[in-house]
Amino acid sequence: LETARLLGGLARMDGAPLQRLSVREWLARDVHQPAVRQLLAAFVRLTSYSADHERMSAGAALRQVQAGVGAGVNYLDAGWQGLIDGLRAVLTAAGGRVLIGARADAVCAADGAWQVRLGGGETLVAAAVVIAAGPDTAATLLDGATGATARGWQQAATPVRAACLDLGLTRLPRPRALFALGVDRPLYLSVHSAAAADLAPSGAAMVHVLKYLDGDGSDARADEHELERLLDLIQPGWRACVAARRFLPNMLVAHALPAAAAGGLAGRPGPAVPGADGVYVAGDWVGGEGLLADASLASARQAAALIAARRSAAAA
Repeated sequence: LETARLLGGLARMDGAPLQRLSVREWLARDVHQPAVRQLLAAFVRLTSYSADHERMSAGAALRQVQAGVGAGVNYLDAGWQGLIDGLRAVLTAAGGRVLIGARADAVCAADGAWQVRLGGGETLVAAAVVIAAGPDTAATLLDGATGATARGWQQAATPVRAACLDLGLTRLPRPRALFALGVDRPLYLSVHSAAAADLAPSGAAMVHVLKYLDGDGSDARADEHELERLLDLIQPGWRACVAARRFLPNMLVAHALPAAAAGGLAGRPGPAVPGADGVYVAGDWVGGEGLLADASLASARQAAALIAARRSAAAA
């Protein structure tokens, strides 16, 4: 009954009052049955990729669960590479230039503009710069007071990480067993190639198995064995079907957890870098909207709007 009541009212719940409450505190306060707490915690892990419920903002988590339940997930043909290829095509058609393997060393103010100094010695000059990377990269590129601000972002950030086992299988031993979510353990399995997107050759399968890490350290070998045991349970006989295998023991999922102590989503920095007119940041740790890719796209859109407004003001 409690599960039905909570899930039935989930879409109407207001996450704003929960921003400074941790997920653990929220579940302990508002959910009475231990099994229901475990279920909601599993939904938070599924939609946010975070198991650090001692620090994560309940308000941010609730909004992400609502988005996951309401809008669902889109899978891309050819995976993320398809998105990258599309972005490159749009940029090139608009007259932009893509530099591959060109490391940026610094972003510096110069003569009313900004210089981006590259590792190969080239310097790019622009009226505005967007650093679409994590707070550690922003802290490395910026100097002076702006660099100190970025270093503060870096020090305050708690990265979200996961142990991932990616498999390409020639076939699925159990074709109907496509998804599993751990309730008592922070585990996940999904056959992404079963979605409508083109992600594997005909008859083959792409399987992702994952353990959500909580930020307190983990044993890579033990995590890999736990993921293999989950596969043994859901897809017995999978070892005989492996065509490709990759284990990532400590993959970065997001650059910064929205922490309850910092006010949740409202505590994240905005795209405009203080004290650096014309420099912006974008990523999954920026802005007051969304998590993961949603936050990256929302902050990039906001940065672009600020740049356009700045140009219009300069032209006027």
